[in-house]
Amino acid sequence: MDSILRRCKVCGRYTMRKDRCPYCGGELEVPHPPKYSPEDKYGRYRLLMRIMSGEVRLREDIVRAILSQSRLSKINLNS
Repeated sequence: MDSILRRCKVCGRYTMRKDRCPYCGGELEVPHPPKYSPEDKYGRYRLLMRIMSGEVRLREDIVRAILSQSRLSKINLNS
């Protein structure tokens, strides 16, 4: 089911339009989080992206262990 309500990233106002904010012309986003599922298919990938972006800080040996178990082990974290 598609969400009807959208929120402007620039001014924070809500609208039902799907293209641009009618007030400031800013980009719109769905203000609701995704539906929770105990079988989270993409949780591992979200964690990997947070680690690689630096949002989640872990010890270097733990990061290497996590990356060695994934297909993303060839990515250089120092860049």
